[in-house]
Amino acid sequence: MSEALFVGDATATEGQMAPRFNALVRKETCADVAREIDLGAALKLGRSEMLSGGRRKQALLADGLEAVIAAVYLDAGFPAARDVVLRLWGDRVNRVDADARDAKTALQEWAQARGRDLPDYQVVSRDGPDHAPVFTVRVQLDERATETATAPTKRQAEQAAARALLDRLEAEK
Repeated sequence: MSEALFVGDATATEGQMAPRFNALVRKETCADVAREIDLGAALKLGRSEMLSGGRRKQALLADGLEAVIAAVYLDAGFPAARDVVLRLWGDRVNRVDADARDAKTALQEWAQARGRDLPDYQVVSRDGPDHAPVFTVRVQLDERATETATAPTKRQAEQAAARALLDRLEAEK
């Protein structure tokens, strides 16, 4: 992935490439790629994991995709693994945002640049069954600067809350 990013934009700095790289290799992206190739159907799961919707779980899909890439690497070497990754990721490498920082990182940098306290994330609630949880998370910078968001994973809820707060704070400028 690093090589593909460098080839695509050799003038980018490390500070510009690192968030792009992170966006391309994070669990959510790997799970999206795994869904596109229906990797969940090929996963060998235990009975309880299968009954709890394991073939759709983000973490299992991402881990499964990493295992497939590792198997290709061990079986056929780096060039083959690189080709598989580039084919599976497709145009994502070219479409990744120039500023691909995740919302939590962007909010933390916003707060630090203004001498404010770091964001504090708290899970307000966790609802739903184990195979389809719904997390509600609140992010807070101070008494006035808070936002809440709901999503199927804690990380997604934190990201959504951070994005909502950052958008509001930037709109108040």
